[in-house]
Amino acid sequence: MDKLYIVIPAYNEQETIQSVIDDWHPVAVSCGEDSRLVIIDDGSKDNTYSILKEAEKSHPQLIALTKPNGGHGATLLYGYDYALSQGAEYVFQTDSDGQTKAEEFEQFWKLRYNYAMVIGHRNKREDGISRVFVTKTLKLVCFLFFQVKLTDANTPFRLMKAVELKKVLPLIPKDYNLSNVVISVIFAKKKLPVKYIPITFRPRQGGVNSINMKRIFKIGKQAVGDFIKINKVVNQACEKERK
Repeated sequence: MDKLYIVIPAYNEQETIQSVIDDWHPVAVSCGEDSRLVIIDDGSKDNTYSILKEAEKSHPQLIALTKPNGGHGATLLYGYDYALSQGAEYVFQTDSDGQTKAEEFEQFWKLRYNYAMVIGHRNKREDGISRVFVTKTLKLVCFLFFQVKLTDANTPFRLMKAVELKKVLPLIPKDYNLSNVVISVIFAKKKLPVKYIPITFRPRQGGVNSINMKRIFKIGKQAVGDFIKINKVVNQACEKERK
């Protein structure tokens, strides 16, 4: 069977992490004994990591990792690198706040041979108007900077072929915060086959959101300069592939 690694970053998610484990561990099991659920604690200040370590005892395909706090994007890159180092053939990413549904994964898995990435489209978000605004703004920014149209650039519900992800990761700056956005951009610029599927996106199921509007604007301001640099690198890489 194909080897799937499910990558989930977690920061101060002691209220939701057990239910996330219980939801997603069966998915890893259903995809074969070599598949894994990898949850990375990003230097949480609560009991997230201790809950993960305890859960490892009763969930044989769960891998609990921890690292110093570096932010969501940096933790994703850490998880992706780990999955690839372990020989994953497919990498799936979602978040640890319970906003996505594990039962919607199967339709993605069925399409794994047909696309380089199958990504969720949050067409009916239930987590507030400010988040909808950020998503639409990000979509516009990606078009202006990278000249690509993305249905939903930053969705935390994406299934990627490892062979393609491995080519993309070296183009992303170390510990970059908007790593999923850049992955979506590069897949689009390389004209890889990508499929968007509508998904359910619920309100956070517990805990406190660590991202507020002030922090979003700070990240956005930093992203402008980063996008200019990244676009140059990506264009050079795409041009090199075409030759």
